[in-house]
Amino acid sequence: MKGTFPVSKFRELRTPFYYYDTRVLRDTLACIRSEAGRYENYKVHYAVKANANPKVLAIIRESGLGADCVSGGEIRAAIKAGFPTDKIVYAGVGKADWEINLGLDYGIFCFNVESIPELEVINELAAARGKVANVAFRINPNVGAHTHANITTGLAENKFGINMDDMERVIEIAGEMAHVRFVGLHFHIGSQILDMGDFTALCNRINDLLDKLEAHHIRVEHINVGGGLGIDYTHPNRQPIPDFRSFFATYANFLKLRPYQTLHFELGRSVVAQCGSLISRVLYVKQGANKRFAILDAGMTDLIRPALYQAYHKIENLTSEEPCETYDVVGPICESSDVFGKAIDLNKARRGDLFALRSAGAYGEIMASGYNCRELPQGYLSDELL
Repeated sequence: MKGTFPVSKFRELRTPFYYYDTRVLRDTLACIRSEAGRYENYKVHYAVKANANPKVLAIIRESGLGADCVSGGEIRAAIKAGFPTDKIVYAGVGKADWEINLGLDYGIFCFNVESIPELEVINELAAARGKVANVAFRINPNVGAHTHANITTGLAENKFGINMDDMERVIEIAGEMAHVRFVGLHFHIGSQILDMGDFTALCNRINDLLDKLEAHHIRVEHINVGGGLGIDYTHPNRQPIPDFRSFFATYANFLKLRPYQTLHFELGRSVVAQCGSLISRVLYVKQGANKRFAILDAGMTDLIRPALYQAYHKIENLTSEEPCETYDVVGPICESSDVFGKAIDLNKARRGDLFALRSAGAYGEIMASGYNCRELPQGYLSDELL
């Protein structure tokens, strides 16, 4: 079953472009508020790296979520969209001095710190401004996730986080610094995770670490478990909203929070992926030696996930009801990896047909590039096209 799109409006727009269904986005946000709201100590932040389209950010901010940022540019985008600075957390393994100063100047809630050298720099920069920075330490829990190797982040071999064995020493070092305040622990094991057992394993590891710290009379006010919840790329119409109930309940059932602790989440993909589609026109239908190609005006510059991760996106021909034929759907970029899908059954394609690449609201528009001197794709909300 195809999705519902305003095809007549699409014909008037220059392709390729991103289309965001605000009904899906708002329904998703309402579900997050409802399910997280079952637990009074849960706080949800939106991971801005998934999609920083200003119009999308404005809707997310209206829903009451905080913001999880991984760069100074994202902090600026979040503030411009109206996110309260006391609901902004700043993560990232390589924070530049100007980015740290930006966070200090705006008084963001917390820096998620990934190394002792970073902690020292934050303390030094905060001292120069006469401020005290809240810090949480990102601990690498060495917990694997059932996902693509390029988007796992919680293994010992990954560049992220502080080794578990160094946790107490880092907390002690922070305690000796006058311009940082230790407020919590941060974890994130990966992305596009559909097996709740992975989150259960993280809970068990955090429980062990908290018991260890408590035995040494170390109090941890905030626990940040990152994000990672995946979506159904194969059936975007059947399951447009991820299973937030099971996700939040997993932490309620297995994470042994203390009464004084607040649990933070950093959801990105699961918030915006299903509301977005990349809309593209067919430039040519080319018959090769043993296969047929549908050549689009969108390429890996507009949606890099298939080339980067071998990611699957459901592809639909929005303007044809003719019998299906099999195509390799490719873009115009001068790279052999510029392929959206091979051996895809689609309604017969002709020049000028409009294709939708579904579930592209996360890591789509935000990762677009100007390679081959191409213009960046525009983004439109469904509200704008009514």
